[in-house]
Amino acid sequence: MPVIPRAKIKPGLKVAIVLKEDQLRGKLTEGIVKDILTHSPTHPYGIKVRLQSGAVGRVKTILE
Repeated sequence: MPVIPRAKIKPGLKVAIVLKEDQLRGKLTEGIVKDILTHSPTHPYGIKVRLQSGAVGRVKTILE
């Protein structure tokens, strides 16, 4: 799965993330980005974000 750079992720964007507890299963959670938590331009496991629902995880895909 390709790594999505931080520059492509903006608040309000619909994404699919993997939560910490779902990393082994690879279960994705969809939602709207509220905050970007990773400060570096890229991360090998994905940029960490907080969704509007309060869920925190790493972005795996951008939806829409």
